[in-house]
Amino acid sequence: MIELFVLGVLALIGIVVFGAIGLALALVFKALVFLFLLPFRILLWLIAIPLLLLKSLLALLLGIVVLPVVLVVLGVGLVAALVAVVFSLFVPLLPFLFIAFVVWLLVKAGSRPVAATH
Repeated sequence: MIELFVLGVLALIGIVVFGAIGLALALVFKALVFLFLLPFRILLWLIAIPLLLLKSLLALLLGIVVLPVVLVVLGVGLVAALVAVVFSLFVPLLPFLFIAFVVWLLVKAGSRPVAATH
């Protein structure tokens, strides 16, 4: 029974050692690949920086052109929203306004015209 335990511990130690060696090799390989690709990365950045600046400049110009249109559409939308809010507040008052109009018509129809005197 002890022999199996010792064999398991030795296997675990072997896995740990091979894992450590594999990790060290992976880190060395990663460093070598990084150093090999470093000149290409620097060259790519030297090419990409002017392109990124051009992209930013074009985005700025597009924003300057589109901003007035967006502001006009926003203003129209706010006015439409305000009109909708006003109508939604006054629509429940329409029956009362109708009753007041009918009462006004009845009072006007029942009153006599006043004779004009000069």
